[in-house]
Amino acid sequence: MRILSGIQPTGKPHLGNYFGMMKPALELQEQGEAYLFIANYHALTTIADPTELRDNTRDVALDFLACGLDPKKTAFYRQSDVPEVTELTWLLACLTPMGLLERCHSYKDKTARGLPASHGLFSYPVLMAADILAVQSNVVPVGRDQKQHIEVTRDLAIKFNNQYGEVFTIPEPSIRDESAAIPGLDGQKMSKSYNNTIEIFGAPKEMKKKIMRIVTDSKALEEVKDPDTCTIFALYRLLADAEAQAELAARYRAGGMGYGDAKKALLAAFEEHFGPLLERREQLRQDMDYVEDVLQDGARCARALAAVTLQRARQATGLE
Repeated sequence: MRILSGIQPTGKPHLGNYFGMMKPALELQEQGEAYLFIANYHALTTIADPTELRDNTRDVALDFLACGLDPKKTAFYRQSDVPEVTELTWLLACLTPMGLLERCHSYKDKTARGLPASHGLFSYPVLMAADILAVQSNVVPVGRDQKQHIEVTRDLAIKFNNQYGEVFTIPEPSIRDESAAIPGLDGQKMSKSYNNTIEIFGAPKEMKKKIMRIVTDSKALEEVKDPDTCTIFALYRLLADAEAQAELAARYRAGGMGYGDAKKALLAAFEEHFGPLLERREQLRQDMDYVEDVLQDGARCARALAAVTLQRARQATGLE
């Protein structure tokens, strides 16, 4: 089973990103033949500063390697290092109905939020389809907001195969479980848009300040508290083992514990989990030649598949 996932280089990862996308992506290494790419072509729809794009792309590579990506198990690469994808995008674009793209809610949502209505933003699903089909992926893990784009990919692959012959594998979506949104500092869903995030690789002193400002109710020290409705405990549950969770939950329900103590417990769990990863990231940052080698090796692996796919598509369409 070949599994493909991608991530845009759009900024510093926070706990919501880590548990919602990064950790599940890393777990793919043990489930099949894994491919993970940094979607820097896609990022051009929102990032106009070339320095920002380069820096963000480098940072994503550091983040994933520090968090445990194993280059021996996952082909990890920059999207822009696989040029076959862009040629394949054109072949797919030539049989993509306008109405199919006009029905994509992502374009409408993004333009409603103020992003320029560019051709790139409009045709984003075609490039995404080329990413997936180029490596003949069987499974694509996505959030519910991206499910429609996988449906577009399937439609295009089926239409191409019907018109030109069997060239593409028809991928299946694997919908990530996002039923339990990870809360931010204010209790809302953790999001850069809400400015309520806890960055996994932020400066330790700054992350301590953020954790200590998590919003709570006004219950006094001696009052009984409910861990199931507390943002602090919701975050602690992500980081601590079952025994530690049960112990802290009991302290909540017994009374006599202030939220300050709960925040200290969360901080300790956060530092225990991400402290070693932060050290690993700094070591990797001092050896960018290694990071570049990983990305180039991953690109060679992806290109080997993409080149075969593209040749078949070119032959099928009469270009060769």
